[in-house]
Amino acid sequence: MTLDKTVRTAAEAVADIPDGASLAVGGFGLCGIPMVLIQALLERGVGGLSVVSNNCGVDDWGLGVLLGAGRIRKMTSSYVGENKEFERQYLSGELELELTPQGTLAEKLRAGGAGIAAFYTQTGVGTQVAEGGLPQRYGSDGTIAVASAPKPVQRFTVRGEEREFVLEEAISTDFALVHAELGDRHGNLVFDKSARNFSPLAAMAGRVCVAQVERLVEPGEIDPDRVHLPGIFVDRVVEVGADVEKRIERRTVREVG
Repeated sequence: MTLDKTVRTAAEAVADIPDGASLAVGGFGLCGIPMVLIQALLERGVGGLSVVSNNCGVDDWGLGVLLGAGRIRKMTSSYVGENKEFERQYLSGELELELTPQGTLAEKLRAGGAGIAAFYTQTGVGTQVAEGGLPQRYGSDGTIAVASAPKPVQRFTVRGEEREFVLEEAISTDFALVHAELGDRHGNLVFDKSARNFSPLAAMAGRVCVAQVERLVEPGEIDPDRVHLPGIFVDRVVEVGADVEKRIERRTVREVG
């Protein structure tokens, strides 16, 4: 049995992702997104995808290219404010949306990867997150066709104080797509600073994890203390090079002086 998890091309890496698959995708805004894998998936032509990611990119980059091509059926996200096509599809009833608080989304992915079925959190108590009623899909006439259901709420004593907590179920997906700065043939990954963001959690949640890496090295070349995600969570690795295009969502600079 070989532990070499490398594949030659991004197209090969996503070749078995079918119509209707669920995906966990790393990245935050346009930072740390697996754009080469997203592009390969776009070129494959699969659709009806259910995607879990912090956001859906912008209109012409990131997951936005899949959305614009009509390939995404449902998004589970914490932020959707940078994509006009997302707004149009959501409000017209073409796209289903499950809005989830950002920290809760991160923990749902981590729990899915750790085999934890559900957990209780204070986040969302007293809001529609817990009480239900968040619009998940609109009808073509602008009315709410599908709304979120109420979630169980229970009281626990924490730090000597009794408080309410809402039950959140874990997320696991068919596939995960992530970008890393460095990886070895066994799938051990190192992420670059803030590009780490949701990527380890998304990788854990996917039953099959595909990682694009800027630089591929041999096993043993990465100091074990530097590994951010161990190879046990990674199934395929494809080297894409360090010159892959990286866009900035909003460039903000300080005026001289």
